[in-house]
Amino acid sequence: MLCVLQTNICLFLQVLHQLRQFVRHESDTVSSLVLERSMNRVQLLGRVGQDPIMRQVDGRNPVTIFSLATNEMWRTGDSEATQGGDISQKTTWHRISVFRPGLRDVTYQYVKKGARIYVEGKIDYGEYTDKNNVRRQATTIIADNVIFLSDGGMKEKV
Repeated sequence: MLCVLQTNICLFLQVLHQLRQFVRHESDTVSSLVLERSMNRVQLLGRVGQDPIMRQVDGRNPVTIFSLATNEMWRTGDSEATQGGDISQKTTWHRISVFRPGLRDVTYQYVKKGARIYVEGKIDYGEYTDKNNVRRQATTIIADNVIFLSDGGMKEKV
């Protein structure tokens, strides 16, 4: 009888130990999720490719949308220190969406094609169905801040 009691106590202690390990692991996981930080931040400096448009879909708040071009330039050849080689350039187009009410309205009113601007925001990957019922992917920059850098962007639209 004493042997059976010792065995049961031993099993109970093993189960209790495993339960404590599980609870500790779950607690570590939960606290790491709470304390873990992440960042989705984009900074772009470029030229506006089209005058902004304002759109409202399905009763949602309106959004101002425009495109922004950024350029990357590099020299091809043996050494960048020498003046030899050709200069290559790649232009990347970004779709910018502005949802914040004050910023949305100012951006729509004053940003013009060709204006040089700085945009801060976050990157958003989404899907939509086009008019031919084909699912497409879209990458959008959701702007938190737009800074006007050239006079060309400050003329009011007529």
